[in-house]
Amino acid sequence: MPDELPLLPLLAAALTLNLVTAAAYAWDKRAARRQRRRVPERVLLGLGGLGGWPGAWLTMLLVRHKTQKLSFKLKLGALTLLWVAGAGALAWHGLAAG
Repeated sequence: MPDELPLLPLLAAALTLNLVTAAAYAWDKRAARRQRRRVPERVLLGLGGLGGWPGAWLTMLLVRHKTQKLSFKLKLGALTLLWVAGAGALAWHGLAAG
């Protein structure tokens, strides 16, 4: 079993990344309401692309932020699809390998 990835650290990293992503989206929503300096879209999308996409979508819906901007949703959707496809490919490879 030494070739297997340690599950607990991976889950902890994923949870942490999603919490950071959710905080960034909530912070940006608050900044938008107060007409303060915003979190750049490339940062929000970058967090989603690194794996924080579940936290991004959930926070977008909960705080109603970036939900009207189609171009942003399409970009985040593309990143999400890449993650889902990658996970599917890894799962398929794992099943095929044995």
